[in-house]
Amino acid sequence: MQILPPALTDVIEALGKLPGVGARTAERYAYYLVKNDPGKARQISDALKDMHGGIGFCKKTFALVSADQELSDLYTDPKRDKKVVAVVAEPFDIVALEKTNSYSGTYHVLGGLVSPIDGVGPEQLHIAELVNRIDDDSVDEIILATNASVEGESTALYIQQQIGDRPVKITRLARGLPIGVDLEYADQITLSRALEGRQVL
Repeated sequence: MQILPPALTDVIEALGKLPGVGARTAERYAYYLVKNDPGKARQISDALKDMHGGIGFCKKTFALVSADQELSDLYTDPKRDKKVVAVVAEPFDIVALEKTNSYSGTYHVLGGLVSPIDGVGPEQLHIAELVNRIDDDSVDEIILATNASVEGESTALYIQQQIGDRPVKITRLARGLPIGVDLEYADQITLSRALEGRQVL
């Protein structure tokens, strides 16, 4: 015997696949969509349907861009200092740093962190492209803005080794960031202090 219509259970199951959304939360979201204006559900549906086709990656920084863009505005903007590069794990880490209004350099997105337990090795990240950027853009400073976790530290160490003896200053965000907290969830004050207090490795 069916308690709920299949159309609704399909939505609950789909929502339940999102990280951090349990069965009860998925049910609440689905019920909210059912009892409210159908236009809201259509708006969400249309946005999700068009999402992948409308997103691309910057060919230089690997930040998220519109599908018709080759380079990120944060790279092409003449006000941004191409000689300073903040290295982050994921694209949304850029959003977190930008909200501080404390940084005017450019970014480089690795696409993850070195994590052998998850099957992610250095060759799967954009580390070789970072090293090429150091040479191409005559980079003066690399800010390693990876998370303060085992994976973040391992990735930072690997990047240091790959940079080798190139004449570039390598800094790390100051320890204002709590251990185990993802960059995108840190507050602006903590991130501002971490940027200001970065240290040479």
